[in-house]
Amino acid sequence: MDPELERIKQEKLKKLMEKKPQGNAELEILVTDQDFNEKVIEQSKKVPVVVDFWATWCGPCVMLSPTLERLVKAYNGKFVLAKLNVDDNPYTSQMYMVMSIPSVKMFKGGKIVDEFVGALPEPAIRQWLDKNLNTTLS
Repeated sequence: MDPELERIKQEKLKKLMEKKPQGNAELEILVTDQDFNEKVIEQSKKVPVVVDFWATWCGPCVMLSPTLERLVKAYNGKFVLAKLNVDDNPYTSQMYMVMSIPSVKMFKGGKIVDEFVGALPEPAIRQWLDKNLNTTLS
């Protein structure tokens, strides 16, 4: 890949990952090995938590991230989106047997209820969310 394109891609990804949501601060969170239990497991006992296991070097992760961010806003509180960088957080990634990324897992009641791997198109992700949230976004 062209070095300039790679630099632009990395800058854009960094901005996406550092972006703090406005107004819905609790809908998108960054999680680590240290706070995963509190921010994902415990939180999922109140509201479903969708965890995006990703890495900065992963092209499909870069493609999937904006879709998930759009959907968490569109579903407006029906779930929380948690992002975990697998390179920086190997313990949690290994614990949940993340072998390929992007890997997306939905937690409810402290347990994984469903998951998918890869950058699915938005309609497929909506269908997955609707099935697992027992809702349909109008």
